[in-house]
Amino acid sequence: MSEERRDDQRPDDTPQTLVSHLLELRNRLLKTLVVVLVIFLGLFYFSRDLYTLVARPLMDAMPEGTNMIATGVASPFLAPFKLTLYLSIFVAMPFILHQAWAFVAPGLYRHEKKLAVPLLASSVLLFYGGAAFAYFVVFPLMFQFFTTIAPEGVAVTTDISSYLDFVLALFLAFGVAFELPIAIVLMVATGITTVEKLAASRAYVVVACFVIGMMLTPPDIISQTLLAVPMWLLFEIGLVFGRMVRRQQLDREQDTPQNR
Repeated sequence: MSEERRDDQRPDDTPQTLVSHLLELRNRLLKTLVVVLVIFLGLFYFSRDLYTLVARPLMDAMPEGTNMIATGVASPFLAPFKLTLYLSIFVAMPFILHQAWAFVAPGLYRHEKKLAVPLLASSVLLFYGGAAFAYFVVFPLMFQFFTTIAPEGVAVTTDISSYLDFVLALFLAFGVAFELPIAIVLMVATGITTVEKLAASRAYVVVACFVIGMMLTPPDIISQTLLAVPMWLLFEIGLVFGRMVRRQQLDREQDTPQNR
């Protein structure tokens, strides 16, 4: 058997029972829960400060003399608690993905592992980048817009639980939107589409980016552009890496018959 063929073999083809797989999955889930719990316990003491930090973009934009309110009896406790829990998962995401990777890695070919590792690392960084972009760039503009269009006689006093649900949804939306290069690479690597087809649809992609920007941001051109332009740039970056992945696949396909 050729070296290239050996390279394509899984490192361990020893069959494992269903029970052993379930035990390994249980152990990795327990490790993940422990890590999330440890992070949560470490952050819970600062839960009120964390909520104040997350609420800062809105509080800075609110009219002078106004504050956020809590309409629920338990909201002053539950809102910071919920934020700390989500933040713990957010912080533990690299470890969570590492555990998922360690569980599925034995069943992957060597060339699949070489692709999966950078994709996992890039997906975490891009998700963090999308959330940071939302907090530092989009939120200040968005809340400034919302607080200035309130009708006369309407006091802007946002409920803390409603605000938290709103920003968590936006963090998730922007984090997922920034995963566009990963989605392109996966579609090209699995043969769902080609870089040439995606490049030919560039005009439609640009329009779609602005439509998504319009749906996720206030109806002003600045906020829409702040999301649409980064998404378009991420699309172009995804095409570059998609070409690299496809070139590697072609090289491997050409080398394999020669080494038989």
